[in-house]
Amino acid sequence: MNRYSMVIQWSDEDQLFLVTIPEFGDRVVMPCTHGKTREEAIHKGEEVIEMYLEAWLA
Repeated sequence: MNRYSMVIQWSDEDQLFLVTIPEFGDRVVMPCTHGKTREEAIHKGEEVIEMYLEAWLA
């Protein structure tokens, strides 16, 4: 999981932190998740990475 990066940006329009994963840009619609806090966004981003890696390996 440490091989992947997350870009976390605040969205004034959505009032949320939006998460994109650059390495998944050609496979996943971005942004791929979000959070009300930066910590929540990071946690959800890690969950998305894990979920997609498991799905692609299956």
